[in-house]
Amino acid sequence: MSKQKTKSKKPSSQIKRTTKQKIKRGALIGSLVLGLAVLTVVFIMRFTPIVTTPYMWSEQRAVGFLEYEWTPIEQISPEVLFAVVAAEDANFCLHWGFDMSAIRGAIADGGTRGASTISQQVVKNAFLWHGRSWPRKALEAILTPVVELLWSKRRILEVYVNVAEFDRGVFGVEAAAQSYFGIGADAVSSDEAALLAAVLPAPKDRSASQPTKSVRQRAVDIMDGAALIQKDHRSSCFMD
Repeated sequence: MSKQKTKSKKPSSQIKRTTKQKIKRGALIGSLVLGLAVLTVVFIMRFTPIVTTPYMWSEQRAVGFLEYEWTPIEQISPEVLFAVVAAEDANFCLHWGFDMSAIRGAIADGGTRGASTISQQVVKNAFLWHGRSWPRKALEAILTPVVELLWSKRRILEVYVNVAEFDRGVFGVEAAAQSYFGIGADAVSSDEAALLAAVLPAPKDRSASQPTKSVRQRAVDIMDGAALIQKDHRSSCFMD
């Protein structure tokens, strides 16, 4: 009589351990693939014009139109670059994506003022969505150093002035200059650049062509700041 061999069953604890290992391995591989994909996209966007962004797309659906024209930084008045940096991130050339002194100052003020750098705003405007949710802030914190690593400061600023919202449905300095002043981005003067930069914190509530007293005063302050960053060479990272 032949004896039948019975297969021994694996203990349930061993099966659970094997399953967990497979899940962890799968999660690791998935994370690596996702990370590589993100790096690839960010690297490619270092060289290519931005056709649209998630926020542009949502705004176009909301208002029914979109004014936008990608313009190389060489065709943008330097006055715009000086004014935007002075208004939004005077230490743009000195940090690696996060302005720690500005963050400490914002915390000391109880969070009543923002501390986002131009680099952070580029990540938000070009890759993510608007809003104060923690998931968005977490993604912004992860992507900002990646953009700083793969892009030059000049490229970061080029993308910023092209995708920033200057009025409802109006994105980028070329469309803004045409909409507000009837000129191209290359012809913007220092006072016009200051007015454009003055509307950036609240583009839906402020106008560069019909500025309020507070917007005019902010523009004056921005012109002073623009002159200062040129004098102390805080514009060296984005000017040839």
